[in-house]
Amino acid sequence: MITPVLLCGGSGTRLWPLSRAGYPKQFLVLDDSNRSLLQQAVQRLVEIADDDLLVAAPLVVGNEEHRFLILDQLREIRRDPAAVLLEPAGRNTAPALTLAALAALDGGADPVLAV
Repeated sequence: MITPVLLCGGSGTRLWPLSRAGYPKQFLVLDDSNRSLLQQAVQRLVEIADDDLLVAAPLVVGNEEHRFLILDQLREIRRDPAAVLLEPAGRNTAPALTLAALAALDGGADPVLAV
């Protein structure tokens, strides 16, 4: 079984003024799907799972400031994450991945993570 890790951080400064610190790019709807980038990523995970490829609910790592946005967007598409892991401050990719790896190890198994 694969445990997906969705890194839901960053401010998306290149998409300013659409993307702002309080509402970064991962929460924006950028095409005619009516789904945000986060919602599209979660939906793709559902679509690739089959009998030969077991995909667990994702671990979502994001900024504490965006916890309600993350939960609301997942609720909109009726998907539950394995966990929403919150960073008090963005510190780039390595700490976020470490947080996800430690959370995955909490289950006691030897997880395979896909980032």
